[in-house]
Amino acid sequence: MTGELLREHAERDGLEGGEVLPVLAAVRHGGHAGLLQRLGGDGADLGVVGKDTLLEHGGQGLYQPLDLQIAKCRMSVAVRSDFDYAGAVKQGSRIRVATKFTQIARDHFAEKGVHVDLIKLYGSMELAPLAGLADAIVDLVSTGGTLKANKLVAVEDIMGISSRLVVNQASLKVKRETLQPIIDAFARAVEK
Repeated sequence: MTGELLREHAERDGLEGGEVLPVLAAVRHGGHAGLLQRLGGDGADLGVVGKDTLLEHGGQGLYQPLDLQIAKCRMSVAVRSDFDYAGAVKQGSRIRVATKFTQIARDHFAEKGVHVDLIKLYGSMELAPLAGLADAIVDLVSTGGTLKANKLVAVEDIMGISSRLVVNQASLKVKRETLQPIIDAFARAVEK
């Protein structure tokens, strides 16, 4: 079905022979490094990836022509409501942070001069402070409803996150005539 839809759009937009490119569909935020490996290698020409995935796992060999302005959220630090975060992150202090975004968390706290013991977790990150496993978490936050339900508060926004169109740089060099109309179509859709 997806292949037929892509072929139909390609033919409608005048791409040669309705060629269907190996395209990865939109991938949820927090996707794994395997996606980037497929995009960076021979597996795909273009795809949609969250900024969090690009920063955490690297986007080497990928051109990022567009911020699609979709799947917006923020990467935040959250703590129990009774935890003194401001006091804990004084220059030279050490805190325990649970996250699956270890590179982003490491970079963020290093910039602040805060030493962190990172605990790599997947899944219900909100449970780590409640169980005494961590002082804070670094995770994606959209509405904050999950934090509130677990008696946590976002105390610091690290960065805004949204989905990006990414293109394999080698593919763009070799298949520019085929890929550029797709990139342009995405750009027009974002402008609307």
